[in-house]
Amino acid sequence: MGKDQGTKKEPDVSIDMKKIIQMPNLPKPLTTDEKKYLVAVERGDLPTVRRILQRAGKKKNFDVNCVDPLGRGSMSIAIDGENLEMLELLVIMGVKTKDSLLQAINVGFVEAVELLLEHEELVHKDGEPYSWEMVDVNTSVFTPDMTPLILAAHRNNYEILKILLDRGATLPMPHDVRCGCAECIKESDEDPLRFSASRINQYRALASPCLIALSSSDPILTAFELSWDLRNLAFSEQESKTEYMELRRQCQQLAVSLLDQTRSSHELAVILNHDPENPPYEDGEPMKLARLELAIAYKQKKFVAHPNIQQLLASIWYEGLPGFRRKSLLQKAIDLGTIVVLFPFYCMLYMIAPNTSTGKLMRKPFMKFLIHSSSYLFFLLLLILVSQRAEIHLEEILVASFGSDAQKLAFYEDQKNQRGNGPMILECFVGFYVLGFIWEETAEMWTEGIRKYLRNMWNFIEFMRNSLYIGVFVLRVVAYIQQRTQIAADPATACIPREEWDAFDPQLIAEGLFAAANVFSALKLVHMFSINPHLGPLQISLGRMVIDIVKFFLSTHWSCLLLHAV
Repeated sequence: MGKDQGTKKEPDVSIDMKKIIQMPNLPKPLTTDEKKYLVAVERGDLPTVRRILQRAGKKKNFDVNCVDPLGRGSMSIAIDGENLEMLELLVIMGVKTKDSLLQAINVGFVEAVELLLEHEELVHKDGEPYSWEMVDVNTSVFTPDMTPLILAAHRNNYEILKILLDRGATLPMPHDVRCGCAECIKESDEDPLRFSASRINQYRALASPCLIALSSSDPILTAFELSWDLRNLAFSEQESKTEYMELRRQCQQLAVSLLDQTRSSHELAVILNHDPENPPYEDGEPMKLARLELAIAYKQKKFVAHPNIQQLLASIWYEGLPGFRRKSLLQKAIDLGTIVVLFPFYCMLYMIAPNTSTGKLMRKPFMKFLIHSSSYLFFLLLLILVSQRAEIHLEEILVASFGSDAQKLAFYEDQKNQRGNGPMILECFVGFYVLGFIWEETAEMWTEGIRKYLRNMWNFIEFMRNSLYIGVFVLRVVAYIQQRTQIAADPATACIPREEWDAFDPQLIAEGLFAAANVFSALKLVHMFSINPHLGPLQISLGRMVIDIVKFFLSTHWSCLLLHAV
């Protein structure tokens, strides 16, 4: 023959023996006796099963632990049929239980669980694995991390959970998602998917309503804390966000369901005022609503919006004004208008005689809100008057209407001196208000703590407002000293027009900061409008819209920088 047209290379079929995947041990074909045995178990034929097992014990002619093509052994078949007598016979005759306990828990067969637990306590030796831990991982229905308590919690079976907890079963807390211990690193390297699924299984068990009710002395607090942990996990592990958020909703629903069980205002008040660090709430004591504040901190919206809580809050809110909610719109407007107009009188009366009936009425939430709102609206009115230089315009009108020629001449000459002027009366009133705001924010920070203070985003706006006003005050002082020094050296500098001032003159910068501070002051109105049932939801929409605008601005700005760099 001629030369070969080419040499065909054989593929390299060498295999690294260390990387060979071991196939699971599939069930062996059943013999005739084994088939009769499993059929008798399924039919519940006790005498036949007893006779077969006795003969098998003597002759050893077949495996009593055999399984059918579906992987079901005799115990699994008895559990599926909920045949307790058959199961008891199989245990007595020495059939291996394997993961029968987990299967009994899975189907909710309480009597079988008790039987298998008693058997496990008799045969188990310290230091050795339990029967459900010795099953082949490749053929087992359950994952290796599954324990009786975890599975019972997944099924939310109250009876089985109580049986397990009474026997001392425990559920260890899962490690933190950022944990770097040797155990977590090892499990993550071996099988990341199984490691993540194991964490989800543990948290699914912890979120079981029955487990929380049986194991926690404060189920509502446990539901709050676990809900918060699940929220953080959802953002840390985006791949499992759906599962964690579903478990979070389950915890939130548990707190709401517990709140549904309240039958009176007293029970509701006891729950909402419960504080483990303080004595129990008693009737007649002022309500601190510690548990409600905790719900707000943990963002338990359904709990806070519960009708029972809203009814209690409404009764507290309108305390001291009986029948106000049932009045007509005109009567409400008259009452509110009277309080708004007379708010300086109420404030003075409270400072002078706080223990009078009117002074005590001032401590009620609704009255406090009206007085504070009226005071803040008056502050905004002062800002508008200061911005429009209302004092000068009013003085100009009075001089033009009632002043003599000499007074008119003096007024217009005085208006030419635009530098070196001190604060006006309205500006002094604004300064007193700002001092009150600073004192209020400092007291709140001292009372609640810096961490709780920073959780409220409105506090950042108020902090910026106060900081800007402080900057205005400092710059105005610097400008006054600087301008008076210049005027002392050259009196003509007092009449320099504003158009010719230096661009970075302290007074001009102070006026710019004052305008920015006024914007932050006006934003507080949005916070005050949140009490309205129509404007409150719009505030939430506004906040989300602002966040989206900021995200769009940052992404656009970052894209422009990248394009410019390219």
